[in-house]
Amino acid sequence: MKQKLKIGILASPSLSGGNNVIFEHLSHIHKRGNFEVILIFSHHVKNEEIAWFEGIQKIPRMALKEAEQIHFDIIIATYWRTCYDLANLNANTYLYFNQSVESKFYPDSDFNNQNAAEATYLLGLNIITEASWIQKYIKDKYDTDSELVLNGIKKENYSPEGTLYSSRERGKLRVLIEGNIQSSFKNVPKTVEICKKSDADEIWLLTNSPIQSYDGVDRVFSNIPTHETQKIYRSCDVLVKLSTVEGMFGPPLEMFHCGGTAITYNVSGHDEYMKHEFNSLIANMNDDATILEYINILKNNPEKLEFLKKNALQTAKEWYNWEEASLAFEKAILDSIKKKQTSKFLIQNKIYLFNRWFTETNKIDKELKQTHRQLGLKIHRKLASIWKKRK
Repeated sequence: MKQKLKIGILASPSLSGGNNVIFEHLSHIHKRGNFEVILIFSHHVKNEEIAWFEGIQKIPRMALKEAEQIHFDIIIATYWRTCYDLANLNANTYLYFNQSVESKFYPDSDFNNQNAAEATYLLGLNIITEASWIQKYIKDKYDTDSELVLNGIKKENYSPEGTLYSSRERGKLRVLIEGNIQSSFKNVPKTVEICKKSDADEIWLLTNSPIQSYDGVDRVFSNIPTHETQKIYRSCDVLVKLSTVEGMFGPPLEMFHCGGTAITYNVSGHDEYMKHEFNSLIANMNDDATILEYINILKNNPEKLEFLKKNALQTAKEWYNWEEASLAFEKAILDSIKKKQTSKFLIQNKIYLFNRWFTETNKIDKELKQTHRQLGLKIHRKLASIWKKRK
């Protein structure tokens, strides 16, 4: 009997859209049994840490230090930091599942993290990605081809029929906002402020931030397991999601499947399934006056709202499920293995070099900031002394 390929996937246990995508692919691949799948976390993860994703506890998992003692056929890095964990892991093939251009997550002032995230494209890893715009970015900037696998949807969960928290009412508009409050590129605080100024009747918030309430929000849902979020979507008319960076974001598609529509910026990845004035309303980046106008249009024009909802549901029906997506992901893994591979020794040497480079840059950056603080304190004391003498 042919031995199964052993795949290790570097991941995080935290509740997020990116981790949900990873877990969906893995749970289906594990269930089919064509590969031996192992989740690798930075630390020993307890069942309750990953309870937000139903059934993921069935997949074998281990801490990074344990994985360093094992030989894998394939290791897959996920978010950019995990690419640098490959240095001490032994595998025949290294892959990178890249869900966004993660350098865009950081402000221009954080050049070190920007550069470290961007440098992952220089390591020589074969890449699988989830959005056409990312595939194009990697090709245009680094002349690197990547495998494209669009995300699926859990159709057994997300549908217009089923339990909900509160029924929709014609003539009333219930708005849903989704995202982490602390994440700058998710833009949740600004989204709340825009919705508060609108004619919307109710504002709900779905977040993985540990909060019970939020100013101006009628109802907060915090850290809800992914297999229960459909009840929230079904209860709302429109998702207002104003992220400034995305890979291929899932919440608007989940809302489509639950019979609602969405208002967003023209953020990267939206065009995989969103069509302005057909199934959703899309404004230019940071055009908040138009976002406010769109919310009010849907409140005051129930016919338009129903038109968008109807077409959003049609878009949802034509989208594929996670079983189909994971089959495509499995094929992408095998296709990536067949491609010409950069030597694993070269990959590891690049990682060691970049790690040393960024560690030293971080150290210098901290020392400069400390020097500036000390200098500022000295100047402040000197000025205070001069002012005291003048008095």
